[in-house]
Amino acid sequence: MKPTQQCPCCGSDSFQEWTKATDREYRTTDETFTLYRCNNCESLYLHPVPIDRLSIIYPSNYYSFAEQNTSIISSIKTGLDKRFFRQLSQSVKKQSLTALDVGGGVGWELNVLQEADNRVKNTMIVDLDPDAAAGAAKNGHGYFCGRIEEYETTTKYDIILMLNLIEHVEFPSEVLKKCRELLSDEGIIIIKTPNCDALDARIFRNRNWGGFHCPRHWTLFTKSSFELCAKNAGLSVKTFSYTQGAPFWATSTLFALENIGMVKITKERPVVYHPLYAPLTGIFAGFDFIRGIFAKTSQMFFVLEKGKQI
Repeated sequence: MKPTQQCPCCGSDSFQEWTKATDREYRTTDETFTLYRCNNCESLYLHPVPIDRLSIIYPSNYYSFAEQNTSIISSIKTGLDKRFFRQLSQSVKKQSLTALDVGGGVGWELNVLQEADNRVKNTMIVDLDPDAAAGAAKNGHGYFCGRIEEYETTTKYDIILMLNLIEHVEFPSEVLKKCRELLSDEGIIIIKTPNCDALDARIFRNRNWGGFHCPRHWTLFTKSSFELCAKNAGLSVKTFSYTQGAPFWATSTLFALENIGMVKITKERPVVYHPLYAPLTGIFAGFDFIRGIFAKTSQMFFVLEKGKQI
């Protein structure tokens, strides 16, 4: 059946069915979902999106609701994130910086940003999880429970974080437009999002690629399609880089191992809590760091700034 909605990225109604996927990560539903590929911009999108079932598809044991991981791999990631944030924040030449994290939970990434640059003073989180408010306050961050489109403030933010968030929203262009409104003239928006034009996305296309994160990822971009979406929101790309997509490799591999009966994944112990997940993530991170020198990997970093308003 032809989907009634247009491509969430470019608005085109020209498409082809790309694949079908199920929730093998958290087993929240037995439903099979269809992903379509836009013939204009080559983004992938889920249709219809289960926007009325957020409390079901984001269960209480969802990874971003869990306590902060203190493993060696997590510590290495935090160190890399700190260095990354430090490099980017230096481009904003102000004595004091304001920062907003969209979908930031209790503020782990804002904590790292503040450690990376002590100029970051005024911090805010916008998130849908009411249970995260207390943790955010404990970490010293303001908190607004709701959609970013509903958030109203006179504050202009110098750094806006959207890390693995834009692929979860129904209308990514509207979210980007709202962030442009909230951005200071000198400010930057840091976005991390999956790349559906990657080796693992092709290998596991019809085997529940981890990057589908079905049914929670609603739009998956290529480099060029996201640039188009940002441009239509009045933003321009300041810097771009591919980065490792180890979690997608690890998840996809565990699904493949489950298919041949070598591992067991359950609703009570989702894939991210499987004992093989962390070591596989470490192995594939190394693989992607090497491969990323010459190939497109399955995660992308965009740093956006204000462009010409369209």
